[in-house]
Amino acid sequence: MELLHYLRLIRKGWPLVVLSLVLGSVSAAVVTAKTPPTYMASITMMASGTVKESDMSNAFQSGALSAQRITSYASLLTSRRMISKITTPADVDRLQSAISTEVIPGTVFLRATVTDSDPARAAHVANALGDGFPRLVDQIERPTPRSRPAVKVTVVDRATVPSAPVSPNPLVNQAVALLLALLLALGVLVLRDRLDTTIKTIEALQETSQTSILGIIGYERDAGRHPLILRETGQSSRAEAFRSLRTNLQFIGVDRPPKSLLVTSSLPGEGKSSTSVNLAIALAQAGWRVVLVDADLRRPRVPSYLGIEGGVGLTDVLIDKRGLDDVIQTWGDPGISVLPCGRIPPNPSELLGSQGMLTVLTQLTQQYNMVVIDAPPLLPVTDAAALAAVCDATLLVARYGRTRRENVVRAGELLASVNARLVGAVLNFAPAKSGQFYGYGYGGYSSDVVKTPVNA
Repeated sequence: MELLHYLRLIRKGWPLVVLSLVLGSVSAAVVTAKTPPTYMASITMMASGTVKESDMSNAFQSGALSAQRITSYASLLTSRRMISKITTPADVDRLQSAISTEVIPGTVFLRATVTDSDPARAAHVANALGDGFPRLVDQIERPTPRSRPAVKVTVVDRATVPSAPVSPNPLVNQAVALLLALLLALGVLVLRDRLDTTIKTIEALQETSQTSILGIIGYERDAGRHPLILRETGQSSRAEAFRSLRTNLQFIGVDRPPKSLLVTSSLPGEGKSSTSVNLAIALAQAGWRVVLVDADLRRPRVPSYLGIEGGVGLTDVLIDKRGLDDVIQTWGDPGISVLPCGRIPPNPSELLGSQGMLTVLTQLTQQYNMVVIDAPPLLPVTDAAALAAVCDATLLVARYGRTRRENVVRAGELLASVNARLVGAVLNFAPAKSGQFYGYGYGGYSSDVVKTPVNA
């Protein structure tokens, strides 16, 4: 992943990042408040050789001996033999774990540090070590009781009672907690992004659909109340997006331009009906003779978009009760011809795959420059696949952040199985910011299709 992608993830998931940081800060404060304070007291001792001032020839050897012994003294200082001299046998193990030793590099100095919850006790134990350890070394370093010890230990700095605890450290705890919270939030964002298979880029849609991207329809807050571009100003980004889609369609099949275009999607709620209606309006505004066919015989949405009566239409023609001229309605100033679905039949798939549907489609393509067909979704039912097999072209609509890649792949396989001509795809509800598509932003739309026909 590139850095820019991570920055977009953080920008999208900033509430999670902020929440994690707040929880981390609160947790650090609670842990700090509940952690008992600990104090450290240190004492410094020096090991030196015992030579007479007149015997300077052995001074160097004596100093080297002290340097060699000092490392051993560090271990001896925390031995049970030493600790048992300053405490009771029952407390030896606890005191051993509370004492740490350090040899100052390049010197013969040894520092012992005692950690305890009581500052006075920590200083007392450290000074007790300073009193007892030189005597222990003196005993060990004497070859005989009457001889001079080879090395002696002298206390350089005695321990004082510490005034401030070394733990807990509020600043360090806060810094560690915030860092861990940030890493956790970023991990969750990256994991969620990896597991998310929804379409969020035009590259992903192009890769999964194996076709060209003909249009990117941006999200607008008021599209739920005003789904038609005819009711929007000429400078509307949605209106311009449909004009761009119209232009791209003109470049498809220069040698065999399509006259019937099926608009469908993988699943409901991805915006195929709003795309069909607005594309028909955009074509009519450019002077095309367009007929919009509502072939979704299960959940027709075209009449509710256009505000027309849809009780008589395509199904009546297919069962030979009405003629095409009797049921086609003219809508709006662009003069769009609309063929509603009519009464919802019990057998939509049989009607749409019948010879009568092919006859209707042939008649419409002879009378109009373009036949735009709003079809049902591909995956739930076979209606759209049956229609795609007899149409000149198919346009697949995918919704940003909702349509899954596997569904787009499956839709493409269904179209390929009936030899349908998939001419392109449209990314719908894309939030455009600074030329990039990222973020969510679908709060203005409900999942209720009746309340929000734009999601049909």
